[in-house]
Amino acid sequence: MVRRPVAWVVAVVLFVEGLGIAALQWFLGVVVDRQDMSLAGLDPDVMSMSSKIGGLVFGAYFALCGLVALLVAVRDRAPAGFGRILLISAAVVHGLLGAFAWGLVGWTAFLFMVVVLGLIVLLLMTYDAQGTPTSEEPADAAPDGGKGGDGSPAGGSAAGGSPVTPPPAPTTP
Repeated sequence: MVRRPVAWVVAVVLFVEGLGIAALQWFLGVVVDRQDMSLAGLDPDVMSMSSKIGGLVFGAYFALCGLVALLVAVRDRAPAGFGRILLISAAVVHGLLGAFAWGLVGWTAFLFMVVVLGLIVLLLMTYDAQGTPTSEEPADAAPDGGKGGDGSPAGGSAAGGSPVTPPPAPTTP
């Protein structure tokens, strides 16, 4: 089983990445504040504060995604609802950041983003493949593909449906 270790790794990576993003943005905000220069007429205090706030928000987002991955690892159940949406959005963000990192930072940052993207997708796909009913398969479907013990359909009829008795013949008064 590779599901739980992948979930643990994704949780740790997202927590570390959230902390790293928040610290980097905070550092950039301090640099802008100490430079005391404006960019295209913007107030340096506003630029500094927005960098710090953006870093905290983005770091909290990655930490929340890490919390979802941690809950998946602890419970050993697929993420559902809002948690699944968060992990899918984190995968999309890593894909976009990887594309930008290739051109702006270099191939090592791109490689990191692609590895994290792959881990998140692996987390989502391994839990999808095991035990969760799909939209085509009802939750109460027989585990042997709908076959009975002798290979006949589980419903009992040769057509595969449930046996149906015809309605009684109408009586005339």
